[in-house]
Amino acid sequence: MTKHIFVTGGVVSSLGKGLTAASVAMLLERRGLRIKMQKLDPYLNVDPGTMSPYQHGEVYVLDDGSETDLDLGHYERFTNSVLDRGSNYTSGQIYQRVIDKERRGEYLGKTVQVIPHVTNEIKACVLREAGPDVDIVITELGGTVGDIESLPFLEAIRQIPLEVGKENCLFMHLTLVPYLRAAREMKTKPTQHSVGQLREIGIQPDVLVVRCERPMGQENLEKIAMFCNVEKRAVIEEVDKTVSIYEVPQGLVEHGLDQLIVEKLGLNAGHLEMDDWFELLKRIRNPDHEVTIAVVGKYIEHRDAYKSIYESLDHAGFSHASKVIVKRIEAEDLAEQGPDSLLAGVDGILVPGGFGMRGIEGKIEAIRYARQCEIPFFGICLGMQCAVVEFARGVLGLEGAQSTEFADSTDHPVICLLEDQKTVTNKGGTMRLGEQPCVLSKDSLAAKVYDEEEISERHRHRYEFNPEYKKQFIEAGMQISGSSPNGMLAEIVEIPEHPWFLAVQFHPEFKSKPLEPHPVFRDFVEAALQRHKTRMQVGV
Repeated sequence: MTKHIFVTGGVVSSLGKGLTAASVAMLLERRGLRIKMQKLDPYLNVDPGTMSPYQHGEVYVLDDGSETDLDLGHYERFTNSVLDRGSNYTSGQIYQRVIDKERRGEYLGKTVQVIPHVTNEIKACVLREAGPDVDIVITELGGTVGDIESLPFLEAIRQIPLEVGKENCLFMHLTLVPYLRAAREMKTKPTQHSVGQLREIGIQPDVLVVRCERPMGQENLEKIAMFCNVEKRAVIEEVDKTVSIYEVPQGLVEHGLDQLIVEKLGLNAGHLEMDDWFELLKRIRNPDHEVTIAVVGKYIEHRDAYKSIYESLDHAGFSHASKVIVKRIEAEDLAEQGPDSLLAGVDGILVPGGFGMRGIEGKIEAIRYARQCEIPFFGICLGMQCAVVEFARGVLGLEGAQSTEFADSTDHPVICLLEDQKTVTNKGGTMRLGEQPCVLSKDSLAAKVYDEEEISERHRHRYEFNPEYKKQFIEAGMQISGSSPNGMLAEIVEIPEHPWFLAVQFHPEFKSKPLEPHPVFRDFVEAALQRHKTRMQVGV
């Protein structure tokens, strides 16, 4: 029978449940077990697609077009688990399903309540992931124990062991032991209270993963074990990582968490194979080079808004034994202060996606600077659209060229709304989403980078390159090197005369992994590294 691991969190949010769950999944995969991963989010939005990046961070898109929580990015980066629409459920989806069933009369006249109808729907979403080809389903519950909105989910996972057997379930709780500098001691009471709340609900954690700034010491470990009713070896200390998040699995291995889970669930697991990962950590800790990449974006203040981009840059750096130093630049600041002061000395410029007019002129100015100064440039989604607008203004001389997203009445709409988006009224889940094929032009930079003639990448956008301007752009020196199979949509543009200038309509950051960096990110960082070495040689 498929086993279940439930990961909950307490004390405070942002403890890293997603990273811990992904790391556990990776360790079990590397012991030969077949894993599926899932995130349950208690908010009422149907999905995060309409939520502000400032509140929620990036929206992570899957192959099937699902707009999901950013933790699913950790799942894909750390594991080979196949994620789809069933890998992320929200309260909004759960309640929508229940209400739809009630409207269809499926409850046979019963009074529809949180228990059992909502909790039954949650259980069904979890148990649906189990099957003969899955050894373990790891389900992460978003939010913090004690949140009102989390209660139906906690009740649902409490009931699952009653249906599938306690021997087939394991509860892992992530907590915090804060260090009070004034008192010069660590405090275990918040963890005790968090576990106490879980036990009041009816859930006794089998494993505690305890986040802390510094090692806790045996006394605190023993205190937590005793007061939380958890055996001492099941209290796993997780000290903050100072170099990279990719150190987390190694820390869990050193504390024997994978073996503990294998024993508690009676799993038939093989030997842990981590040699390639440990070799990766050596490269991360001891880079041979440094390279500086400017990321000019709209949501720079919120690090998680571009989470996958930052991780993909790191992955590319790992492959070149190089540390990537990211210089985060707010696009509005660049528009006010100019590129000379903010972009001087960078080795590459990346302009990511976003929505809305704010910061657009700053992005365009950054792209102009990269084009004219021959700095490696990489544009993603809105970054590609801004590159098209900049080229139209700066090379074609089309004064006032703009996207119709920002100026309906522009004389030169070089970026326009996708044809099938013109009748769309709902905002949620209605963009061009998910994996789409793209045909590459021979002898282009894109074809060289991918070393393929046809690729598939994940999309999330409503606007596109206006095909009416295609001939003008090509004649002026911008190549459309990637197109939809029917040739109607421009997916990649580049400037062959530039040392490295490439922009894509899709989101390659969603397909990068630490041991398998995305080819475009890898080549971009390589170009930036070459520029850095040249600058050092000439003393610039």
